[in-house]
Amino acid sequence: MYNKLINKEAKLAVIGLGYVGLPIALEFARKIPVIGFDIKADRVEMMKNNIDPSRELPSEAFEGCDINFTADIEDLREANFYIVAVPTPIDDHNQPDLVPVLKASETVGKVMKEGDYVVYESTVYPGATEEDCVPVLEKESGLKYIEQFKVGFSPERINPGDKVNTLTSIVKVSSGCDEESAENIAKVYELVIKAGVHRASSIKVAEASKIIENTQRDINIAFMNELSIIFNRMDINTFEVLEAAGTKWNFLKFFPGLVGGHCIGVDPYYLTHKAKQLGYHAQMINAGRFINDSMGGYVAKQIVKRLVKAGKNIQSSKVLIMGITFKEDVSDIRNSKVVDVYRELLSYGVKVDVVDPYADPKEVKEEYQFDLQEKTSNDYDVIVAAVSHDKYLSLEEDYFKSLTTENALFVDIKGIYRDKIKELNYWSL
Repeated sequence: MYNKLINKEAKLAVIGLGYVGLPIALEFARKIPVIGFDIKADRVEMMKNNIDPSRELPSEAFEGCDINFTADIEDLREANFYIVAVPTPIDDHNQPDLVPVLKASETVGKVMKEGDYVVYESTVYPGATEEDCVPVLEKESGLKYIEQFKVGFSPERINPGDKVNTLTSIVKVSSGCDEESAENIAKVYELVIKAGVHRASSIKVAEASKIIENTQRDINIAFMNELSIIFNRMDINTFEVLEAAGTKWNFLKFFPGLVGGHCIGVDPYYLTHKAKQLGYHAQMINAGRFINDSMGGYVAKQIVKRLVKAGKNIQSSKVLIMGITFKEDVSDIRNSKVVDVYRELLSYGVKVDVVDPYADPKEVKEEYQFDLQEKTSNDYDVIVAAVSHDKYLSLEEDYFKSLTTENALFVDIKGIYRDKIKELNYWSL
């Protein structure tokens, strides 16, 4: 398979062209022929015009690429090596939602041929590739797993907004269903991954490696959030404590904050789901999830307490939230925990305006049913610096004072302004 691809006797297809799929498709397209498939025709048209719908890649990233963008399943029949890079979200009950990856498996199963390869990059619990996806491939294709087609798993490690740790500079974990496929898959990824490929011993090991990467971060951030709750009662600034503790060489530098997005705030639930199926209740992971999921409400309650203490009328108070995306310098609003702060404040009767230089107002309206403000006013009782966008970092206290009423509160969730704010009432996690 590797030789066929590099000799251009076979094509590679990427199914799902979001923030994971599009970069890998373009990288491969600089080396071999690629078919980029997405079910959303409007997104496909944008990519045909060298526009990344996720707004992560510049138009130059499309140059010099041998790629056919399509929403037509028939075009996938030309491929022999399929990479599935669709989302794996959770439902309203925090249970894994495998519908996108199973639908993608159906699509591939309908067009794959004997001898083809299917590699999954979507984050799943250990066992999902072989237990949930492979049966769909077999059913739709009529082919027998391992004997007539090969499957592998190579977890995505893309960090949205990160211009340093990019796709090609991060070591890629890969795996296959047997020795032959494992080596072929690793060599294919080595075409584009400059940092090298780590060959995992099995598909399950590769699946597990990905899911614990994000679960580890989730637990560590939960510990920082719990510390911030404790230190708040002691009237100690958490970031100052962490700065002091961080002078020791082996202290892990994690920080408190709102844990949202489609990775850290989601992946641990896949692991706890699988653990529960096996009869084990994952106590530490669930505890971390509870803490992190409750932080938006906690921040809002702290704001309300401070408004009351300052003698403000809650129903007539006005709050400006700066930032709605799930992390800094990205446009992605999925599973943003800033929304929890917004909704909790509304439940107290507080008026809330939200601004964000990166978020798409239309997407925010569709996803969360409220409007972003185009302009700010000058009568805010509270300013919440929720996301540390680069465009916010240079703002000075005088700017914030120009937006606020007397005795206003400045809430610095990420602790980035603690040395700048001297006159406004300051509070951070």
